[in-house]
Amino acid sequence: METQASGRSKRQTSHEFYKKLYKLTVAGGVAFWAADFAISLSPIAAEYRAAFSISYLPMALVEALLGGLIIGCCVSYFLLRFFDKIPKKNPILKSVMLSFVALVVIEVFSTFVNLSNASVYLLIDTGMNVPRFLALGIVVGYLYNRLNGRTLHRQYEV
Repeated sequence: METQASGRSKRQTSHEFYKKLYKLTVAGGVAFWAADFAISLSPIAAEYRAAFSISYLPMALVEALLGGLIIGCCVSYFLLRFFDKIPKKNPILKSVMLSFVALVVIEVFSTFVNLSNASVYLLIDTGMNVPRFLALGIVVGYLYNRLNGRTLHRQYEV
């Protein structure tokens, strides 16, 4: 039977978990959006948008932020929930690994959307997505360190 004190500590732990999840999600989403915005200014991205008839403003500003928040939430949740089960000791490496797992999952599903040009789409899209997911992973891992009071001064073995 659960006592009142243990129930309170579980709620407090749950509250802390969601507070960290919120902060990591927002930071990861903003990092994803900033990387997307920088990439969207390139000529390759302009040709990519023209080839697939993608509107610039909604994609670069709204959809990228929403997508970054969703991916950031997934990466942050798995980092917080399964931190000890993910290989490596450094949280930045762990979150980068999780973000690249998300990249692979998204790229596999995106090839099924456009089967006629899947190889070209996969190559170009993956090339443009790597910096986005890398930025998201680095920011989430760095902020995880900060939220847990850790520093990066040779504390972790790579």
